[in-house]
Amino acid sequence: MKSGFVNIFGKPNAGKSTLLNALIGEKMAIVSHKVQTTRHRIKGILNTDEYQIIFSDTPGIIDPRYKLHEKMMQAVKSSLEDADIALLIVDVNDDPEEINEIFKKLHLKVPALVVLNKIDTIKGTEKIETLTQFFAAQPYCREVLPVSALKHAGLDVLLQKIIALLPEGAPFYEGDDLSDMPVKFFVSEIIREKVFELFHEEIPYHTAVLVQEYKEKSTLTKIRADIIVQRETQKSIILGDQGSMIKKLGTLARQDIEAFIGNKVFLELYVKVRPKWRDNDLYLKEYGY
Repeated sequence: MKSGFVNIFGKPNAGKSTLLNALIGEKMAIVSHKVQTTRHRIKGILNTDEYQIIFSDTPGIIDPRYKLHEKMMQAVKSSLEDADIALLIVDVNDDPEEINEIFKKLHLKVPALVVLNKIDTIKGTEKIETLTQFFAAQPYCREVLPVSALKHAGLDVLLQKIIALLPEGAPFYEGDDLSDMPVKFFVSEIIREKVFELFHEEIPYHTAVLVQEYKEKSTLTKIRADIIVQRETQKSIILGDQGSMIKKLGTLARQDIEAFIGNKVFLELYVKVRPKWRDNDLYLKEYGY
């Protein structure tokens, strides 16, 4: 049997989370058109009788500006240490020289596949051919593969290339679990995704979600969660006029949580102000970073 860790690296806008979800066949990571959505290292487990692949979606590679960013980059570093294969995701619309500099700084010691993502956004093949030649010439690159994670194009070929590079070994995880993360984590991520969907500018980046209560019953799951912001003005925006926005957010989140856990949900949301939480070690630890 083949088994190994396939870790996904790239800039925040490269579509890493969309690729993870497409490869696993389930929504494991939240997706937004806004950058820097992923903050944690999220593992998705793909099991068959022939192989077990543990995909890891890491936060997008950035220059840290505060302690939350530092925690995110620590997740990237830990992923480098246990990877058997690296997927280096490139948005075909980005500057390849800039992306190349990022990949070179990873100092990879494992086989790396360069994945040219979002090929559905460009016309013709000339740009794909140029990018393929550019990245194929880099010393860290084993092979270049064009895909569209959004349209599920090229993923079968990518998966076969990954399987060919996997080491032989016993599975790391038993059973049919899709991730090693608890359900509460995915619930908090679903709620945070709705913040990205509904609010603009700095609000999503100043927000964290903490699930305070998760009680399962046969016919209903009760969930109570806090939405953490940095300022009172942000709290007012999330609440909305007479609570209109928090109600809308709760409805959207509840629908997705019910689909995810397969049970009816009673969801209570509260907005809490924690000034400068992104630079506070105690808050970051409490919020799971």
